[in-house]
Amino acid sequence: MPHITHCIFDMDGLLLDTERVYTEVTQQILDKYANGVKFTWDVKSKLMGRTGEESAAMVVDTYKLPMSPEEYLKICSVIQDELFPHVKPLPGVERLIQHLKRHNIPMAVATSSSRAKFEQKTSLNKELFALFDHIICGDDAGIEHGKPAPDLFLAAQQRLGNPPADNCLIFEDAVNGIEAALNAKMHVVWIPDENILNLQGKDTDHGATLVLESMAKFDPRHFSLPAFDPEGHTETIETSDITKQ
Repeated sequence: MPHITHCIFDMDGLLLDTERVYTEVTQQILDKYANGVKFTWDVKSKLMGRTGEESAAMVVDTYKLPMSPEEYLKICSVIQDELFPHVKPLPGVERLIQHLKRHNIPMAVATSSSRAKFEQKTSLNKELFALFDHIICGDDAGIEHGKPAPDLFLAAQQRLGNPPADNCLIFEDAVNGIEAALNAKMHVVWIPDENILNLQGKDTDHGATLVLESMAKFDPRHFSLPAFDPEGHTETIETSDITKQ
C-alpha cells in the first residue's frame, strides 16, 4: 500500500448521512409530480457526487418532470432546509477524523455541495468539521468542473501545500468521485452504499485502491498512517484547542 501523508474527504454519504435526505426529498417530488414513480438506485448512483445543478437536470430529464432544473432545485431546497441540519456522521467517521487530527495528519474536505449547503448540512456538527484544515466547496472560486473532473481534489491538494499526489488519499462513496480521484492521480478508498454494491456487483472496485463497507473498517496502518490508539481510548479533541489554518 502507498505511503500516505495527507487525507482528503468527500462529505455527502461519506462523512454525513445526507444521501438518505436526498433520496427522501427526491421521492417526495416524484410522488407529487411523477405519479409516485420510484427513485431507484440505478439513477441515484449516477447523481452522487455531482453538483446540484447537474443532478437536478438529470432528475428532471430522467423522470420527465414538468419543471425546469432551477424550479426543481427551489422545491428541493424548501424540503432540505428542514432535514439537512439534523444529519449525523456515519459510523467510524468521528473516530478516524479525531485520530488523524491527534497525529497531525493534514486533512481537507472536498465536497460538490455549495458553501451555503455545506454550512446547512454541518450546522450540528461544527466541532467535527473544525478538525479539518481546509474545506473546499463546489462553488468556490477556481472550481470550474464538478466530479469526475479532478478540480475539487486538486484545489484541496493545493490548499494542503501541494504534497505529491502519490502521498494523498481520498475517501469517496460515489463512482464519479473515484474517477475524479484517479484523474487527480491520487489514491482512493471507496466506501459505497450497500445498494450500489448490490447494483454493480460485490467485486467491482472502479479502480479504487481499497473498497470498504464502512469507515469503521478502515485501518490506517494499510497506508502507513499512525495506528489507532488501543481500544478503550476515549480522548477527544476540543475545538477550542485548535488553531484553524
